[in-house]
Amino acid sequence: MLGNLFKSMFGSSGEGPKKSTSKVTAVSYDGYEIFAEPQPAGSQWQVSGRIEKTIGDTAKVHRFIRADTLPDEEGAANEMIRKAKMMIDQQGDTIFD
Repeated sequence: MLGNLFKSMFGSSGEGPKKSTSKVTAVSYDGYEIFAEPQPAGSQWQVSGRIEKTIGDTAKVHRFIRADTLPDEEGAANEMIRKAKMMIDQQGDTIFD
């Protein structure tokens, strides 16, 4: 009984670590490909993913993980896409430097 109280207080269901339930698909934006890859962070989902672009013959990749966490995987994926678009608009190809 005491264990159940702690589980309800701290969000542990005893089910072990969360696994991603979504399939990673690319979102095309202004010549870039954005891949949302939220990561489990306790009972939340951390905003993370990658931006890719082929420049000449070279495939460039920028991976990032933000401190932001959201309660559901879909919300974290949507936030990652929003932040990636903002980063592309502000920095362009310099994100790969």
